This record gives sequence, C-alpha cells and structure tokens, in this order.
Amino acid sequence: MLTLSWQPRSHYWPKRFLALPKYGTLNIHPSLLPRWRGSSPVQRSLEAGDNPVGVSVLFTVSKMDAGPIVCQEELAIDENEQATTLLPKLFEMGTRNLLEALPKVISGEITMETAKVQDESRVVEAGMIDSSEGELFPAKMTAVECHNRVRGFSMWPGTYLYFRVGDEDEAKEPVVVKVIESRVLEEKMEPTNVIDIGPKKGDGLRLVCFDGSVLEMVKVQPATRSVMDAKSFVNGLQGQSVRWLDMTSEDST
Repeated sequence: MLTLSWQPRSHYWPKRFLALPKYGTLNIHPSLLPRWRGSSPVQRSLEAGDNPVGVSVLFTVSKMDAGPIVCQEELAIDENEQATTLLPKLFEMGTRNLLEALPKVISGEITMETAKVQDESRVVEAGMIDSSEGELFPAKMTAVECHNRVRGFSMWPGTYLYFRVGDEDEAKEPVVVKVIESRVLEEKMEPTNVIDIGPKKGDGLRLVCFDGSVLEMVKVQPATRSVMDAKSFVNGLQGQSVRWLDMTSEDST
C-alpha cells in the first residue's frame, strides 16, 4: 500500500508507478469531488462561495483527481472563513478519513472496482491561480464576490485595490493596498468611490461596489507597510480623503 497526500500543484503519476502497490494508491483531495479537480481546490471553492466544502479520499489514477472515491466528508464553514485556516482543517479531516479507510482497503472491502465512480458531467476544474487575479474590481464585482476572493486568495496571491489619497483633482500616484480581512455588510449604500470608516468602534473601511453592496475591509496593508486595522489606516491619512480607483477606466489616469 502506498498513500499519497494532495500536492499544491498539478501532478500526474505514470501508470507503471500506479500499478506497483498491491492495493492501489490513495490520495487526499480538499474538495468534494468531482467539484474542483485541479491545483487550487480550496481557493476556488471559497472564491465561488461554496458552503459546505469538504474533503475526498480517492484512488489515484493517471488522470488528475479523477479516481474512484473511497469516502468524503462535508464541512459547513463560517462566511468569513479563509483559505489560510480552512486548508489545515480539511487535511486534518482527510487524514482521519484516510486512516479509517485503510483497513477496508487492505481487507478488500473497498477496491478500485467498488469505490464510487466520479460523475464526469459534474466536474468543475480548479485552475491554477495567476497573480493578476488578486485585483478586486468594485466597478463590476459585488461585495460578496470581492469578499469571497479575499477569503480564497488569503494564502496567495492575496487581494488588492488601488487607492488615491487626497483630493480627487490632485495628481497623486495610486497606492496599492492589500485587503487582508473583510466582511460583507447587510446594508446597501449609494454607489461611490469614496472610502470611509464605519461609525462604530471596530468598524472597517467601507467599500461600496457598483450595485450598492458594501464590503467592509477590516484589515489592510498599504504598499511597504505592515498589516493594520481600519482605524490605524485612517489615522495615517491625517484627514485626507481616500477613493478606490478603477484602473481599467480612463478616469484613473
């Protein structure tokens, strides 16, 4: 018996290698297959707003993440759960499931032939993430979409916006600000590119998207600075206004 852990990059095993172990090879994959086959299952599931998420233990075949499923377990998550904290939880679950399944595989109760075949019509690919995907676009993304991307990309590449600090007519260079932690407010507001802090203690920076939905940025990181909460960011502005920029628009130049 040879057991394999899921790798953070796509990996194909040759058939001659897979044929070596007497009972086959097993793999832990942090998604509810066949949804999110590929290199970035946790990130893509959070980006899509999936809940529950889960983990699969499956036999390894030459086609990536396509083998028969030995067992699966679902996990209901908080709406603010990030990939950074979710991935360890899923692998802890997956390891437990793998250890529980091993005796049944060794005894022949579960085999490649008796395990659950994946439904190819339900496959969703979890493509490798590109660093350019980290930019948020409030001009065309809702607060929920922005929030889910912040959650999904918390490990890498992170998410960011372009801010302009100071009066709108001042020709200042845009500032790249990473969004480290966020949440979605229930209220709706009139769309605007002006960013303000909420009125209560502990409130974050309020980013109003094109549809009026509001993303509250709880922790941010301006370029070359440390991670900070919203109040610390506002204090550093020294009374200056701040706006988010749509860098795809002519108005941002």
